[in-house]
Amino acid sequence: MINILKLIIIFAALIIFFNGKKYDDLVSSRINIKVDVCLEGEDCGKFTPVTSSSQPLAAQAQTSTIQKVELSQGPEHTVKMLNDGEGGQMIFEPAVLKVSVGDTIHFKSVDAAHNSASIEGMIPEGAETWAGQLSQDISVVLNTEGVYVYQCDPHLVMAMVGVIQVGEASNLDEIKQQAASKKSSFMMNSDRLDKYLSQL
Repeated sequence: MINILKLIIIFAALIIFFNGKKYDDLVSSRINIKVDVCLEGEDCGKFTPVTSSSQPLAAQAQTSTIQKVELSQGPEHTVKMLNDGEGGQMIFEPAVLKVSVGDTIHFKSVDAAHNSASIEGMIPEGAETWAGQLSQDISVVLNTEGVYVYQCDPHLVMAMVGVIQVGEASNLDEIKQQAASKKSSFMMNSDRLDKYLSQL
């Protein structure tokens, strides 16, 4: 019965996600592609990629920097569970957080049908696990140093995950290894977890 309920929730979330103006705009932007038509024998010119900088693309990639997350001040922190946020759809906000040992994280159910649950094998050894109920707030005290990765159970296929670094990132290498296999369960946003981990 629980599996059927989870499938219904995932199906409903997918329907909500794929409906609406954003999806329509996305489809329209893919359909409205400008092309030049050339007849055989005509000189159609050469393709020149357009970039926002005068630097070659390879140089731009090397000079772009990843914004590292700073230590969040205070002993209590709030993470919102959202359908739509600054970082995309089906997202925790902030998605990446650095806190001190013993700090409390309050996961707030701003939008319905979300939860926060630690991911097995993606938290520090000996750390307490957690699993919130759908559409319910949950508060978690993090007493073990290291990197924690957590998920929204019904929206994991959409890569609704978050990362918290508590103290030093002592288990970051292990987390990155686990992330490589975890990404195979993402139907979309497959690079989201890697982006989050790169901000630590």
